[in-house]
Amino acid sequence: MGGAVMGGEGVAWRLRVAGIRYRFRESLFLLPALVMLGGVLLAVAATAIDNDLGDEAEVPLTLAMSSNAATWLVSTVAGAMITTVGVVFSLTVVSLQLASSQFSPRVMRSFIRDRLSQGVIGLLVGTFFYCVLILPSINGEATAPAPRISVTLAVVLTLVTVVGIIAHLDHLARGLQVGNLARVISAEGRDVVTKVSRTPDGLHGADSADFSVPDDATAVCSRRSGWISQVDTEQMLNSVPPGTTVRLETRVGAYIHEGEPLFTVHPPQTRRTRHALAEAIDVTAARTMLQDVDFAIRQLVDIGLRALSPAVNDPTTAVEIILRLGTLMRKVLTCPPAPLAIHDDEGRVLVQPWNLHPDEYVAHAFDQLRQSCLDQPEVVATLLRVLRMLISPVDAAGCHARADSLDRQMRLTLEAVAEQPGLHPEDLARLQAMASDETDPADHSP
Repeated sequence: MGGAVMGGEGVAWRLRVAGIRYRFRESLFLLPALVMLGGVLLAVAATAIDNDLGDEAEVPLTLAMSSNAATWLVSTVAGAMITTVGVVFSLTVVSLQLASSQFSPRVMRSFIRDRLSQGVIGLLVGTFFYCVLILPSINGEATAPAPRISVTLAVVLTLVTVVGIIAHLDHLARGLQVGNLARVISAEGRDVVTKVSRTPDGLHGADSADFSVPDDATAVCSRRSGWISQVDTEQMLNSVPPGTTVRLETRVGAYIHEGEPLFTVHPPQTRRTRHALAEAIDVTAARTMLQDVDFAIRQLVDIGLRALSPAVNDPTTAVEIILRLGTLMRKVLTCPPAPLAIHDDEGRVLVQPWNLHPDEYVAHAFDQLRQSCLDQPEVVATLLRVLRMLISPVDAAGCHARADSLDRQMRLTLEAVAEQPGLHPEDLARLQAMASDETDPADHSP
């Protein structure tokens, strides 16, 4: 293989936009900062309107009060808002700590990206800035009329913020329920499955065995260590001339070290082309779910393993996680996987040999849970139930080969359970019956 060429300084604009949008959703600063900016602009606009109308103007649906009362009201609201910001931030930090310790550190992102929490923080800060900025516009004379528009908007913002705080507390309490958390992760994972299963227009799937990269191909290596977050296949193929074969030496969701090959390309390309290819791969410091289905599986499995640990010992949570995992795996196993090789009509080829196979997704979803739940018959029953119920839609979708990995999981589970000491024969017989086609997979009661 040819000498390594360092690449990957930046990313293509489409990946950059997707990454910015993703980071925007997972930021506790950006949305509150935008809402705060809106409060500043609203204060400037309200003050300008009041100045144009004058103090004696009567505006319908606005509050009339003296400057003394308005100053007291706005000052009180501003002080209350900045105090409440600290309380809300404390609640958010506590929820993050609970999520990290009770579920998994990897699920903290679900709380950070919560739009309602970000919006309420923004409302609090925005209302504070608004009140502070309109205070100088209130006439200093005690009996003089206060600017109606500015004061009315201050009251409206206060009422909206109070309602938002109540909604935030309710939402936070429900968000800490494991069922809601698992539902959110599973739904996001299904959306990613739908996204990555699409083949871009103008490209065609092919068998990777039909294309090979010779030993003298040029390797382009990563400039930094991190997680492979996104791969823009269209960008990669559009960056090379017709007749070029590019082989991706990693996959989305994998961790790559600095200096390891990102891809190999043949025939050799110019430095500019190699740089454009490297820009089609986004290497990030933290793992994301932009294109990484396996990360959704990992988060659910981590919660289930934490629930099955001796320190927690919460089999009911493990049962719910397995059920949600089954919902996600149904989508994974019935959707067509991303092809291991794609090509266009001009002979450009992208080979992706390291993409995860559906059997690997099944192993990642169920292996660790299967190994950890053997002393919990009800959890084992749920696992067998989910595996049984996955086989039917997989067969109906024409993916019969994928059902073999599900059968294997059931076989391994039953073999391990049979060797479990202390298991009552009736419990064993019940679990064995659940793997039979003659029983209803949904009927797992004693």
